[in-house]
Amino acid sequence: MDTIEKLKILSEDSRYDLACACGTGKDDHRRRGQDGNWLYPVSLPQGGYSVLLKTLLSNACTNDCKYCPLRSGTNVRRCSLKPEEVARVFMEYHRKEKVFGLFLSSAVIDNADYTMDKINTVARLLRYRHNFRGYIHLKIIPGASDAAVEDSLSLATAVSLNIETPGKIHFGVLSKKKDYERDIIRPLKLMGKLTEKGMRFSRVKCTTQFIVGASSENDVEIIDYMFGLYDRLNFKRVYFSAYQKGLGDPDIPGERQFLTNPGEPFLREHRLYQVDFLSRKYGFTRGDISFDESGNLRLDKDPKEVWADSHPEYYPVRLNTSDKEALLRVPGLGPETVRRIISIRRERRINRLADVGLKGKRLEKVKSYVIFE
Repeated sequence: MDTIEKLKILSEDSRYDLACACGTGKDDHRRRGQDGNWLYPVSLPQGGYSVLLKTLLSNACTNDCKYCPLRSGTNVRRCSLKPEEVARVFMEYHRKEKVFGLFLSSAVIDNADYTMDKINTVARLLRYRHNFRGYIHLKIIPGASDAAVEDSLSLATAVSLNIETPGKIHFGVLSKKKDYERDIIRPLKLMGKLTEKGMRFSRVKCTTQFIVGASSENDVEIIDYMFGLYDRLNFKRVYFSAYQKGLGDPDIPGERQFLTNPGEPFLREHRLYQVDFLSRKYGFTRGDISFDESGNLRLDKDPKEVWADSHPEYYPVRLNTSDKEALLRVPGLGPETVRRIISIRRERRINRLADVGLKGKRLEKVKSYVIFE
């Protein structure tokens, strides 16, 4: 196979990492380029969006992750790119202004550090041979050594390592070859430590992702780990990827769940993202998040509205005088709308919700929780 044919296969296989596949706006979704490659959205520091070229370096995996269709022993077309090929093709894309940056991951070739050496070589070629100073996101391979992780941090704008599940019991259901503490938690802690404020790599953004529903974890377990990743490890983002039936081993719990409602895994993923947003943008704490008797988030109502309905003493919120934190607790009001409300209040009194741009279902929802005192 030539480079372009291999790139098409590996870019196609990178779709199984579904972060950004289930966004809420048109700019949040991945899309395909004309030549079949996956392009992913990224927010720019100066505002707006651009796209990343996302590909695997190889899909020839030695690991046994039971949720992954590329695991060892499955019948897929295997191939690998050389670091020089990835660097050359990316620079061609970049010179033509088709992409803003690179998102590079890989199956595990032979072992973690051998794979990390190949991934880091791509970044080193881009930085030092091609003088590329733009965005590079590198995946850390489970089990990577401290030296390999540090090497990635020295080259990348962002790095990520999938935590996969909340805890070793659920992890053990999905892999017998990998060790949760050694291969996942140890490098995650190292990434968090090396990117702390004041440390050498504090500029590098660390992210991770849960594979939701492949094992039998519940939402409270995921949320507990999520808050720990933010509070103790200084991670910038936690992503959630709903396991899709038919991709993995038929014996894992994910293949037996959600048989009556095919859309339920994606609604569950959406609710987890809502909690993530509440924690990062609205000031919600772990104690503000409610779960049903099974330890899961309600699917029929968003978690912010659940909190509001269980705290009637907090409402109605005074639209013209309440502070930012109180306004952010109103179902239907997001950060942008709250900023608009506060800006308008400096000049005049607000007498109706239409004055702040609310309409339709959002307007009707907000009505129940505010007053124009």
